[in-house]
Amino acid sequence: MTTTLTTVPYRRPGLRRLRLLGQGPLFTVSVAVLALLVLVAVFAPLLAPYDPEALDLGASLVGTSGDHLLGTDQSGRDILSRLLHGARTGLLGPLLVVGVSTLLGTLLGVVAAWRGGWADAIVSRSMDLIFSIPGLMMAILLVAVTGPGMTAPVIAMAVAYTPYVGRLVRGIARQEKARPYIEAYVVQGWSGWTVCVRHLLPNIAPTVFAQSAMNFGYTLMDLAALSFLGFGVQPPTADWGTMINEGQGAVLQGAMLPALAPSVCIVLAVVAFGIVGEGLADRIARREK
Repeated sequence: MTTTLTTVPYRRPGLRRLRLLGQGPLFTVSVAVLALLVLVAVFAPLLAPYDPEALDLGASLVGTSGDHLLGTDQSGRDILSRLLHGARTGLLGPLLVVGVSTLLGTLLGVVAAWRGGWADAIVSRSMDLIFSIPGLMMAILLVAVTGPGMTAPVIAMAVAYTPYVGRLVRGIARQEKARPYIEAYVVQGWSGWTVCVRHLLPNIAPTVFAQSAMNFGYTLMDLAALSFLGFGVQPPTADWGTMINEGQGAVLQGAMLPALAPSVCIVLAVVAFGIVGEGLADRIARREK
Protein backbone atom coordinates (compact mmCIF):
# COMPACT_ATOMS: atom_id res chain seq x y z
CA MET A 1 0.00 0.00 0.00
CA THR A 2 1.40 3.34 -1.00
CA THR A 3 0.56 6.71 0.38
CA THR A 4 0.68 9.98 -1.48
CA LEU A 5 2.07 12.99 0.30
CA THR A 6 -0.10 16.02 -0.30
CA THR A 7 0.51 19.53 0.85
CA VAL A 8 -1.72 22.48 1.33
CA PRO A 9 -0.09 25.81 0.47
CA TYR A 10 0.82 27.56 3.68
CA ARG A 11 0.22 31.26 3.83
CA ARG A 12 0.97 33.57 6.67
CA PRO A 13 -1.04 36.77 6.90
CA GLY A 14 0.01 38.59 3.73
CA LEU A 15 -0.08 42.13 2.51
CA ARG A 16 -3.78 41.84 1.79
CA ARG A 17 -4.40 41.52 5.53
CA LEU A 18 -2.39 44.56 6.50
CA ARG A 19 -5.51 46.70 6.61
CA LEU A 20 -5.55 50.25 7.86
CA LEU A 21 -8.54 49.61 10.08
CA GLY A 22 -7.74 48.80 13.68
CA GLN A 23 -4.34 50.49 13.61
CA GLY A 24 -5.49 53.58 15.47
CA PRO A 25 -5.88 57.21 14.42
CA LEU A 26 -2.15 57.93 14.51
CA PHE A 27 -1.47 55.19 11.96
CA THR A 28 -4.30 56.41 9.74
CA VAL A 29 -3.09 60.01 9.90
CA SER A 30 0.44 58.88 9.03
CA VAL A 31 -0.81 56.98 5.99
CA ALA A 32 -2.76 60.07 4.93
CA VAL A 33 0.37 62.22 5.31
CA LEU A 34 2.39 59.83 3.14
CA ALA A 35 -0.35 59.66 0.53
CA LEU A 36 -0.41 63.46 0.44
CA LEU A 37 3.37 63.61 0.03
CA VAL A 38 3.21 61.20 -2.90
CA LEU A 39 0.44 63.20 -4.59
CA VAL A 40 2.37 66.43 -4.06
CA ALA A 41 5.52 64.89 -5.56
CA VAL A 42 3.64 63.59 -8.59
CA PHE A 43 1.65 66.75 -9.30
CA ALA A 44 4.21 69.33 -8.14
CA PRO A 45 4.48 71.03 -11.58
CA LEU A 46 0.70 71.57 -11.57
CA LEU A 47 0.43 72.65 -7.93
CA ALA A 48 3.43 74.98 -7.71
CA PRO A 49 2.40 78.62 -8.30
CA TYR A 50 5.90 79.64 -9.50
CA ASP A 51 8.97 78.21 -11.13
CA PRO A 52 11.00 76.86 -8.17
CA GLU A 53 14.27 78.08 -9.69
CA ALA A 54 13.08 81.52 -10.85
CA LEU A 55 15.11 84.31 -9.22
CA ASP A 56 13.60 87.63 -8.15
CA LEU A 57 16.17 89.56 -6.14
CA GLY A 58 13.69 92.39 -5.74
CA ALA A 59 11.46 90.10 -3.68
CA SER A 60 14.15 88.70 -1.40
CA LEU A 61 12.86 87.37 1.94
CA VAL A 62 9.34 88.62 1.38
CA GLY A 63 7.02 87.45 4.14
CA THR A 64 3.82 85.48 3.76
CA SER A 65 1.28 87.12 1.49
CA GLY A 66 -1.38 86.37 -1.06
CA ASP A 67 1.24 86.16 -3.78
CA HIS A 68 3.66 84.03 -1.76
CA LEU A 69 1.84 81.92 0.83
CA LEU A 70 5.07 80.91 2.59
CA GLY A 71 7.14 83.88 1.52
CA THR A 72 10.37 83.84 -0.49
CA ASP A 73 13.98 82.92 0.20
CA GLN A 74 17.08 85.09 -0.08
CA SER A 75 17.06 84.80 -3.88
CA GLY A 76 13.40 85.72 -4.15
CA ARG A 77 12.30 82.19 -5.02
CA ASP A 78 8.85 81.10 -3.85
CA ILE A 79 9.25 78.79 -0.83
CA LEU A 80 5.99 76.92 -1.41
CA SER A 81 6.94 76.11 -5.00
CA ARG A 82 10.35 74.86 -3.88
CA LEU A 83 8.78 72.74 -1.14
CA LEU A 84 6.42 71.09 -3.61
CA HIS A 85 9.18 70.34 -6.10
CA GLY A 86 11.52 69.35 -3.27
CA ALA A 87 9.14 66.52 -2.44
CA ARG A 88 10.16 64.93 -5.74
CA THR A 89 13.86 64.69 -4.98
CA GLY A 90 13.05 64.06 -1.32
CA LEU A 91 11.08 60.91 -2.16
CA LEU A 92 12.84 59.74 -5.32
CA GLY A 93 16.23 59.23 -3.68
CA PRO A 94 14.91 57.15 -0.75
CA LEU A 95 12.71 55.17 -3.15
CA LEU A 96 15.76 54.14 -5.18
CA VAL A 97 17.78 53.34 -2.03
CA VAL A 98 15.02 51.28 -0.43
CA GLY A 99 14.19 49.50 -3.69
CA VAL A 100 17.78 48.45 -4.39
CA SER A 101 18.66 47.59 -0.78
CA THR A 102 15.47 45.58 -0.30
CA LEU A 103 16.06 43.63 -3.50
CA LEU A 104 19.71 42.88 -2.74
CA GLY A 105 19.10 42.24 0.96
CA THR A 106 16.23 39.86 0.26
CA LEU A 107 18.22 37.95 -2.35
CA LEU A 108 21.31 37.62 -0.15
CA GLY A 109 19.28 36.76 2.95
CA VAL A 110 17.28 34.03 1.23
CA VAL A 111 20.42 32.53 -0.36
CA ALA A 112 22.21 32.51 3.01
CA ALA A 113 19.27 30.94 4.80
CA TRP A 114 18.48 28.35 2.14
CA ARG A 115 21.98 27.25 1.22
CA GLY A 116 23.60 27.51 4.65
CA GLY A 117 27.21 26.40 5.07
CA TRP A 118 29.84 28.37 3.20
CA ALA A 119 27.26 30.49 1.38
CA ASP A 120 25.75 31.59 4.68
CA ALA A 121 29.20 32.31 6.11
CA ILE A 122 30.31 34.43 3.14
CA VAL A 123 27.07 36.43 3.00
CA SER A 124 26.98 36.96 6.77
CA ARG A 125 30.60 38.11 7.00
CA SER A 126 30.14 40.42 4.01
CA MET A 127 27.08 42.01 5.59
CA ASP A 128 28.94 42.38 8.89
CA LEU A 129 31.74 44.20 7.05
CA ILE A 130 29.38 46.60 5.31
CA PHE A 131 27.40 47.07 8.52
CA SER A 132 30.54 48.24 10.31
CA ILE A 133 30.97 51.21 7.94
CA PRO A 134 28.65 54.18 8.65
CA GLY A 135 26.45 54.89 5.66
CA LEU A 136 27.08 58.64 5.73
CA MET A 137 30.83 58.10 5.76
CA MET A 138 30.53 55.71 2.81
CA ALA A 139 28.50 58.30 0.92
CA ILE A 140 30.98 61.10 1.63
CA LEU A 141 33.89 58.95 0.47
CA LEU A 142 32.09 58.07 -2.75
CA VAL A 143 31.19 61.72 -3.34
CA ALA A 144 34.87 62.61 -2.90
CA VAL A 145 35.67 60.27 -5.80
CA THR A 146 32.75 60.94 -8.15
CA GLY A 147 31.70 64.47 -7.20
CA PRO A 148 28.52 65.79 -5.52
CA GLY A 149 25.06 64.92 -6.76
CA MET A 150 22.31 62.43 -6.10
CA THR A 151 23.91 59.39 -7.77
CA ALA A 152 26.81 58.78 -5.37
CA PRO A 153 24.77 59.15 -2.14
CA VAL A 154 22.02 56.87 -3.49
CA ILE A 155 24.52 54.15 -4.41
CA ALA A 156 26.33 54.43 -1.08
CA MET A 157 23.16 54.41 1.01
CA ALA A 158 21.74 51.48 -0.96
CA VAL A 159 24.85 49.46 -0.13
CA ALA A 160 24.77 50.63 3.51
CA TYR A 161 21.12 49.64 4.02
CA THR A 162 21.42 46.23 2.35
CA PRO A 163 22.72 44.49 5.54
CA TYR A 164 19.71 45.74 7.52
CA VAL A 165 17.38 43.94 5.14
CA GLY A 166 19.72 40.98 4.60
CA ARG A 167 20.02 40.20 8.32
CA LEU A 168 16.27 40.41 8.81
CA VAL A 169 15.49 38.24 5.80
CA ARG A 170 18.12 35.66 6.74
CA GLY A 171 16.64 35.27 10.22
CA ILE A 172 12.99 34.94 9.22
CA ALA A 173 13.84 32.81 6.16
CA ARG A 174 15.70 30.32 8.37
CA GLN A 175 12.66 30.09 10.63
CA GLU A 176 10.38 29.64 7.64
CA LYS A 177 12.64 26.99 6.11
CA ALA A 178 12.30 24.88 9.28
CA ARG A 179 8.51 24.68 8.93
CA PRO A 180 7.02 21.32 7.87
CA TYR A 181 5.38 22.64 4.72
CA ILE A 182 8.78 23.58 3.24
CA GLU A 183 10.12 20.10 3.88
CA ALA A 184 6.99 18.62 2.31
CA TYR A 185 7.54 20.52 -0.92
CA VAL A 186 11.20 19.49 -1.02
CA VAL A 187 10.29 15.80 -0.47
CA GLN A 188 7.89 16.01 -3.40
CA GLY A 189 10.80 17.02 -5.62
CA TRP A 190 10.18 20.74 -5.90
CA SER A 191 13.34 22.70 -6.63
CA GLY A 192 14.68 25.08 -4.02
CA TRP A 193 14.18 28.01 -6.40
CA THR A 194 10.50 27.16 -6.90
CA VAL A 195 9.83 26.70 -3.19
CA CYS A 196 11.52 30.00 -2.36
CA VAL A 197 9.78 32.05 -5.04
CA ARG A 198 6.29 30.54 -4.72
CA HIS A 199 6.04 29.93 -0.99
CA LEU A 200 8.89 31.22 1.17
CA LEU A 201 9.13 34.75 -0.25
CA PRO A 202 5.37 35.47 -0.13
CA ASN A 203 5.31 34.46 3.54
CA ILE A 204 8.17 36.75 4.58
CA ALA A 205 7.15 39.65 2.31
CA PRO A 206 4.94 41.46 4.89
CA THR A 207 7.79 41.64 7.42
CA VAL A 208 10.20 42.89 4.75
CA PHE A 209 7.65 45.46 3.63
CA ALA A 210 7.30 46.80 7.19
CA GLN A 211 11.08 47.09 7.54
CA SER A 212 11.30 48.85 4.17
CA ALA A 213 8.76 51.46 5.31
CA MET A 214 10.94 52.31 8.31
CA ASN A 215 14.10 52.29 6.18
CA PHE A 216 12.45 54.79 3.83
CA GLY A 217 12.18 57.36 6.60
CA TYR A 218 15.75 56.84 7.77
CA THR A 219 17.04 57.07 4.20
CA LEU A 220 15.10 60.26 3.56
CA MET A 221 16.74 61.83 6.61
CA ASP A 222 20.23 60.62 5.62
CA LEU A 223 19.96 61.94 2.06
CA ALA A 224 18.59 65.26 3.30
CA ALA A 225 21.56 65.51 5.67
CA LEU A 226 23.96 64.88 2.80
CA SER A 227 22.26 67.57 0.70
CA PHE A 228 22.44 69.93 3.67
CA LEU A 229 26.19 69.31 3.90
CA GLY A 230 26.60 69.96 0.17
CA PHE A 231 27.26 66.36 -0.92
CA GLY A 232 23.84 65.56 -2.37
CA VAL A 233 21.45 67.47 -4.59
CA GLN A 234 23.06 70.71 -5.73
CA PRO A 235 21.50 74.20 -6.03
CA PRO A 236 19.47 75.54 -7.69
CA THR A 237 17.54 72.23 -7.76
CA ALA A 238 14.77 72.26 -5.16
CA ASP A 239 15.54 69.83 -2.36
CA TRP A 240 14.54 69.96 1.30
CA GLY A 241 18.06 69.42 2.62
CA THR A 242 19.51 72.03 0.29
CA MET A 243 16.75 74.47 1.25
CA ILE A 244 17.72 74.17 4.93
CA ASN A 245 21.33 74.88 4.05
CA GLU A 246 20.39 77.92 2.00
CA GLY A 247 17.99 79.13 4.70
CA GLN A 248 20.65 79.39 7.42
CA GLY A 249 21.59 82.89 6.34
CA ALA A 250 17.93 83.93 6.33
CA VAL A 251 17.57 82.79 9.94
CA LEU A 252 20.30 85.24 10.95
CA GLN A 253 18.28 87.97 9.27
CA GLY A 254 15.14 87.07 11.22
CA ALA A 255 13.40 85.06 8.46
CA MET A 256 12.60 81.57 9.79
CA LEU A 257 10.44 80.06 7.05
CA PRO A 258 13.18 79.40 4.43
CA ALA A 259 14.79 76.90 6.81
CA LEU A 260 11.83 75.99 9.01
CA ALA A 261 9.40 74.93 6.26
CA PRO A 262 11.64 72.19 4.73
CA SER A 263 12.66 71.06 8.23
CA VAL A 264 9.01 70.48 9.15
CA CYS A 265 8.45 68.53 5.91
CA ILE A 266 11.39 66.24 6.65
CA VAL A 267 10.26 65.63 10.24
CA LEU A 268 6.68 64.89 9.18
CA ALA A 269 7.80 62.46 6.48
CA VAL A 270 10.29 60.61 8.71
CA VAL A 271 7.84 60.31 11.61
CA ALA A 272 5.02 59.17 9.30
CA PHE A 273 7.15 56.46 7.70
CA GLY A 274 8.30 55.32 11.14
CA ILE A 275 4.75 55.08 12.49
CA VAL A 276 3.52 53.18 9.43
CA GLY A 277 6.44 50.75 9.59
CA GLU A 278 5.98 50.14 13.32
CA GLY A 279 2.24 49.73 12.84
CA LEU A 280 2.69 47.10 10.15
CA ALA A 281 5.31 45.28 12.23
CA ASP A 282 3.05 45.23 15.30
CA ARG A 283 0.13 43.90 13.28
CA ILE A 284 2.29 41.13 11.81
CA ALA A 285 3.52 40.19 15.30
CA ARG A 286 -0.05 39.96 16.60
CA ARG A 287 -1.11 37.79 13.66
CA GLU A 288 1.73 35.35 14.28
CA LYS A 289 0.94 34.80 17.96
